[in-house]
Amino acid sequence: MIVADRKSLEEILAMVQEKHKILIVGCRGCVTVCNVGGEKEVEILEASINLARKTSDQPIEIETVTIERQCDNEYVAQLKEGINTYDAVVSLACGVGPQFLSEAYPDQLFFPGVNTTFFGGAVSHGVWEERCQGCGTCIIHHFDGLCPVARCAKSLLHGPCGGSSDGLCEVSKETLCIWDMIVKKKMEQGRLNDLLTVMEAKDWRSARDGGPRRSIREELIP
Repeated sequence: MIVADRKSLEEILAMVQEKHKILIVGCRGCVTVCNVGGEKEVEILEASINLARKTSDQPIEIETVTIERQCDNEYVAQLKEGINTYDAVVSLACGVGPQFLSEAYPDQLFFPGVNTTFFGGAVSHGVWEERCQGCGTCIIHHFDGLCPVARCAKSLLHGPCGGSSDGLCEVSKETLCIWDMIVKKKMEQGRLNDLLTVMEAKDWRSARDGGPRRSIREELIP
């Protein structure tokens, strides 16, 4: 899933400083799962802004709504009625959400309420870690299902850098060295020789450096 962190209240308040009526839009997708942009978080942000503006003697009118997904025009269309009656809209979706909203309603102002961070999952309660960079050509089958592109600080594909110590990355001592994990797994399964195979250079044309990407499923196009 896409993992995000909510922007600070101070940053959001600065965005809507001159606004008197705003709409906060939540998303029931990934940001709900990581407790950043669902109905609960929308309500918390509404209360926080109201309190801050009341304290500074700058009352503000806030309305809220949470839609199924902000990355789907079918659901974004549900906001059509009344969307332009607000001074601005704060989106609590990932970075895709406010872009879809902005394209659908070009006459409105949209502000991002969260910072999109990575593709990952929950490793424990309240803790999410990156697992994928969306490079477009998955090769984790060569590494027993572990991804050195996303999980090695240097994205090394042909072995460890030699700087790790006690299984920890030299860049961040709080991060496990993914190559230490790959080698140990190969050893435990008696397949260390897999790593002697010379791999072709990875084709990075499918990654982000090639520009914005598009996925087309012809069978789904009416």
